[in-house]
Amino acid sequence: MPSGQDAPSVEKAAIVTDNDRYTPLRARVREFCKDFPDDYWRELDRTRSYPEAFTRAMTETGLLGALIPQEYGGLGMSLTEASVILEEVNYSGGNAGPAHAQMYVMGTLLRHGSEEQKREYLPKIASGALRLQAFGVTEPDAGSDTTSLTTTAVRDGDHYIINGRKIYISRVQHSDLMLLLARTTPQEQVQQKSHGLSVFLIDLRDARANGLTVEPIPIMLNNETNKLHFDNVPIPARSLIGEEGRGFRYILDGMNAERILIAAECIGDGRWFVERATRRAKEREVFGRPIGQNQGIQFPIARAHVNVAAADLMRFRAAEQFDRDAPCGAEANMAKLLAADASWEAANAALQTYGGYGFAAEYDIERKFRETRLYQVAPLSTNLILSYVAEHVLGLPRSY
Repeated sequence: MPSGQDAPSVEKAAIVTDNDRYTPLRARVREFCKDFPDDYWRELDRTRSYPEAFTRAMTETGLLGALIPQEYGGLGMSLTEASVILEEVNYSGGNAGPAHAQMYVMGTLLRHGSEEQKREYLPKIASGALRLQAFGVTEPDAGSDTTSLTTTAVRDGDHYIINGRKIYISRVQHSDLMLLLARTTPQEQVQQKSHGLSVFLIDLRDARANGLTVEPIPIMLNNETNKLHFDNVPIPARSLIGEEGRGFRYILDGMNAERILIAAECIGDGRWFVERATRRAKEREVFGRPIGQNQGIQFPIARAHVNVAAADLMRFRAAEQFDRDAPCGAEANMAKLLAADASWEAANAALQTYGGYGFAAEYDIERKFRETRLYQVAPLSTNLILSYVAEHVLGLPRSY
């Protein structure tokens, strides 16, 4: 660097992919997040509590309804803008995970819900009168093999009767509504496994009063998740979204949005780890000099920064494809893979830079370390993303 030229700040260096188009939005979210500093999230993690105040405030400011069109009371933003919101929440030191489902579930409802369903639910979701925070897809035996799910929805007059099990379904206790994927035509009666699946928007309050049981699962981070058991649970036939039997295609819209938004959260985490590690490396002195003077400390942080910035490019490409209604399955999957890997790399670099202090709760490294580790596994493990790319992008034989 020429003599006299100032080095860029970590923050300026981290934001290289959007040409400041989203600067006002970023500033708005950062200002909002000032009300929820590190100690807020630290205490929630200690007590394993849901961020009720944060979620309520996100709703009141309109940020949680970012994807809801203005005609239904939302902000009418693009998925790209919504991804910036979640990125900035995680970059602030928070965890957007407990609230992000409401955004990615919107893809299925907005694109395939009837006008009647939109007018009934979207204004109430935007105002906070209803919460749509639960996404009922994963099952104990099927796992990521979604087309092998066995939860059934059988038509009975003006109702469907739901039977089956779901697992790792988050935020059920803090949601009024859930998007549910169930089989309406037996697998042996369809030509393809992906046929015969349908999507329903169900009222969890009614379901829990009529045969749905919810069992919490303790896990390694503060994310409330559950086992669900449907025992002859009746739901109104009008709960069906779109056409019966085409639900798998509908749910893919939500899954692509989910992967893009979670990629953005990983970008936020990665930036947070790189910034904290850089600051620590400058300030911490051992043997009479800053530890950041050592290449053994510098290089992992620098490489993490490079990989976060590169993953950010794919995040924006995937989000812009989604916003144009262009096919984006490959881009969404690659964005999630790259961002999850980059944030995990940054987490390890930060923990190594902090040394023993990184394991102390007061520095927040170990909390964020656990939070970002989740995205190597869920939603959709990085191994399955590689299988998808191998088969659907490169044309290699199906491996599973």
